[in-house]
Amino acid sequence: MKTFVLNIDGRRYEVDAEGKNLLHVCLSLGLNLPYFCWHPALHSVGACRQCAVKLYKDDTDTRGRIVMSCMTPVTDGMRLSIEDPEARAFRSGITELLMVNHPHDCPICDEGGECHLQDMVVMTGHTYRRYRYTKRTHRNQDLGPFLNHEMNRCIQCYRCIRFYRDYAGGTDLEAQGAHDDVYFGRQTDGVLENEFSGNLVEVCPTGVFTDKTLRMHYTRKWDLQTAPSICAHCAVGCNTIPGERYGELRRVRTRYNGEVNGYFLCDRGRYGYEFVNSDTRLRQPFAAATGSAATASAGGGLVPATPEDALARATAALTAGGAIGIGSPRASLETNYALRTLVGADRFFLAVTDAHLELLNLMTSVVRGGSAPVASIRQVRQSDAVLVLGEDTNATAPILALNLRQASMNQPTAAAIKQKKLNAWDDAAVREAIRHERGPLFVATVEETKLEEVARESLRLSPADIASLGYAVANQVDPSSPAPAGLGAALQQAAARIATALKNAERPLVVSGAGLGDAEVVRAAANVARALKKAGKDARIHLVYPEANSVGSSLMAAGGLGAAARALSDGKGRALVVAEADLFRELSSAGAGALLSSAAHVICVDHTRTATAEAAEVVLPSVTFAESSGTFVSSEGRAQRFFSVMPPVEPARAAWRWLDQLAVSSGRKPSAWNGLDEVIDAMTAEIPALKGARDAAPRADYRLSGRGIPRKSLRETGRTAVTANLTLHEPQPPRDPDSPMVYTMEGTSIGAPASLNARFWAPGWNSDQSLTKFQAEVSGQLVGGDPGVRLFEPAADGGSWYSPAPAPGSRDGRLQLVPRWSVFGSEELSSLAPGIASRVAPASLTLSRAECQKHGLREGGRARIALDGGEPVELLVVVKDLPPGVASVTAGLKGMPALPLPAYAAVSAAAEPVEAVR
Repeated sequence: MKTFVLNIDGRRYEVDAEGKNLLHVCLSLGLNLPYFCWHPALHSVGACRQCAVKLYKDDTDTRGRIVMSCMTPVTDGMRLSIEDPEARAFRSGITELLMVNHPHDCPICDEGGECHLQDMVVMTGHTYRRYRYTKRTHRNQDLGPFLNHEMNRCIQCYRCIRFYRDYAGGTDLEAQGAHDDVYFGRQTDGVLENEFSGNLVEVCPTGVFTDKTLRMHYTRKWDLQTAPSICAHCAVGCNTIPGERYGELRRVRTRYNGEVNGYFLCDRGRYGYEFVNSDTRLRQPFAAATGSAATASAGGGLVPATPEDALARATAALTAGGAIGIGSPRASLETNYALRTLVGADRFFLAVTDAHLELLNLMTSVVRGGSAPVASIRQVRQSDAVLVLGEDTNATAPILALNLRQASMNQPTAAAIKQKKLNAWDDAAVREAIRHERGPLFVATVEETKLEEVARESLRLSPADIASLGYAVANQVDPSSPAPAGLGAALQQAAARIATALKNAERPLVVSGAGLGDAEVVRAAANVARALKKAGKDARIHLVYPEANSVGSSLMAAGGLGAAARALSDGKGRALVVAEADLFRELSSAGAGALLSSAAHVICVDHTRTATAEAAEVVLPSVTFAESSGTFVSSEGRAQRFFSVMPPVEPARAAWRWLDQLAVSSGRKPSAWNGLDEVIDAMTAEIPALKGARDAAPRADYRLSGRGIPRKSLRETGRTAVTANLTLHEPQPPRDPDSPMVYTMEGTSIGAPASLNARFWAPGWNSDQSLTKFQAEVSGQLVGGDPGVRLFEPAADGGSWYSPAPAPGSRDGRLQLVPRWSVFGSEELSSLAPGIASRVAPASLTLSRAECQKHGLREGGRARIALDGGEPVELLVVVKDLPPGVASVTAGLKGMPALPLPAYAAVSAAAEPVEAVR
């Protein structure tokens, strides 16, 4: 990149500024320059006129001219002034005009204290309001469970619709009106439908859109205790900042990580946090009233127990004849490893079906075997041609889908910039130039997905045909790749078109995953990625895993639930220890009940009451991500550390601590681990694949200027008042042996590694726009590098080709059922949050109109599906455009029986109406 020399207010700067605008460069240099309409992810439109600077032609020019820095490209030798009196007066005048209709409600505004408008008003020196006339007013709308709407605070920066409509693809939020009377809202009251609507809270520079869930237990932002964390609701690994007050989790905000989620979160990740405060939380130990787990499962019931009694009973069960352990893909590495240590490596199993674990292991072998490097989310966004095979990313990995949407514009944007001499950051001009273009994004799925809105071509195919298409594309790219047999002419032509587009790209990407539960689709995706890599392309692959720690937990497991059942029947253990998993989500009620009843004793360690906990003999209360520290491994293979935002309330404690106590008390370990670092040291020494997890964050003894990293803000108030109901003396802060962070405001985070950023704040920048002070460059990496460590890179040899499997046999008139995941409801923990629960749609069977008629069903009616050996399920019938012989079934909903999908099933009309499962 070319280095430019700039003179800003008499000071010389050398910057890599080719293709950038002045505002971007000034903020990257750490200079204070106010703005409103510009956003680092949305770029420039020049709407607010707030970022004015004085630009001079050369050294002899003493007068200069006012320009908008966000719309001015940087050139070598530029001389400008931010502090020029005329520029300052211009910016102050703009602020005054923007404030004409703004209400005097800062003390009661939910945005108060972290408001970008407040910061910019102070920065521009607008301290006195001269306007004394009637203000423009609006009626607010009810926008659903996530957002408050207060239109009177609007300054018409247009950020909201630029994000919601242009960036995220929403269609139900618009700018209505003209001139200074523009209304940003829906045509009528109603829930904002886009799954990224919560980002409006952070995108809006004022208090028009605020967090409705926070308002229900409101706390001023400077009084929130915060910590760096990782989203627990999918495998993308988005970085978050949860906030706590009075022992209650109050909200979750985006924590920038340039390689992962960037500036945004999906609504499931932002609002799913409310499960932490749920009434379903386990707060104390329980034990079966009499006897064993069989007594509890038969209705004997659980009664409260003391920690000592519960541990003694669990220890007795473990020493009576060995144990089998079932870990969880939603539990941390440390919890799973502690259970593995308790029961032994060969008796540690994962709470997924054997087929599911085989698929996870296949996916991991693909990304480690060298088909192509794994794409980070940033690299996904930078791709210039994409093939999606079988995965509805909007439902299974929403942030991935958001970035695929941006990737779809890269090739048309590059062509428009070259042909029309545009600047890449000139958002309005670029979007106008490419509004009729669609980039090389190809989507092959069973049913419609939101990515089809921006795809060049979308195909609705059966899982077998999706795999065949992938194999055919790979063969078109590299003829040495095995070709599928019996491919029809239409699919062959589609494969040729897709292969041509991928070969013509510089950075092609292949996306697939576990969403369909079909291993052939994953193998086909691996072949495409390998073919592109062999063709000399900078090709990458991204495979979507289902849960927050599916990657890490699967690396430890000796098998799935079927293997666990066989181990119990073979007498390898009499006790069963289940850590943070509900077996009834993976197995039918009969199957899960049989597995639990085959153990003489069942010990459950979990933070939430589940059907598995209800069937246990002993229940030990663990804590959530908000009260513990640990490590998740994302779909990218990135190990990332999360830290507790509040201390656990005894007797609840981190799951790995309970399991470690059991290991010591049952004689399986000589002594207990003293902290999280010792768990990680033991784990990485035993499991080489996880070695990099040690470097995911600094160790607990890390200190900055001799002090820990504060979780509390320097502006926090009322430290004594928080516990005034207990004592008038300020208590000793809780000690955290698992992290370098402290539960006080003492200490400093300035200069700390990015993995320890508990908040983004800088003098004069109280809103999240202060982020530019923490980045090496705007939209680049954080200073010191983005958090997380990639655990594995692909082997250099590139692996080997996968061969297509034979075509499926006769169906005997049965439909092939595939899982259909929902962004709201399919994930276990977030569905316990009231706001998320209100967005959950009824469980349904979706199929084509032809199949609906063929099986005697009617749209809006009820269908009865029967799988071999499974319990019948009755579902609402929905008609959509699906391929022949295939239907999709809502998966993962609370209260819905677990179905072993994909599978073939007989489908018929239900005998009588049944209330839809919710």
